[in-house]
Amino acid sequence: MNGAPPHILVVDDGITMRMFYRSVLEAAGFMVEEATNGMEGYEKVLAQPFDLMIVDINMPKMDGYSMIRTIRNDPAVRMIPAVVVSTEAAAKDSARALEAGANFYLVKPVAPEDLTEVVRMIVGVAA
Repeated sequence: MNGAPPHILVVDDGITMRMFYRSVLEAAGFMVEEATNGMEGYEKVLAQPFDLMIVDINMPKMDGYSMIRTIRNDPAVRMIPAVVVSTEAAAKDSARALEAGANFYLVKPVAPEDLTEVVRMIVGVAA
């Protein structure tokens, strides 16, 4: 790492969720960008480097599964880790996210300390 804090992209159509992720992650020392749907998220990933994406599933324009699949098929950005955070709690939902290329799956609501722990683990930052 170059000394800059890890750069996290939060992709969720809910403004309350984006604000929650931003406040938790910025308090933990991360830089946070936001996108309101999968299409905007994919465009942001192409425009600048990110260390991790936090992605919702149910969004307009492009859902989380499609966004992650699109990124995994793009050699320029395919290595960016993705954490899916969704209200969908069934085993089939997490399996579908992992099949699409997610690295980790969390069910909403996520406790701030759990979110921070998973993000730190994936980007390799000690607490």
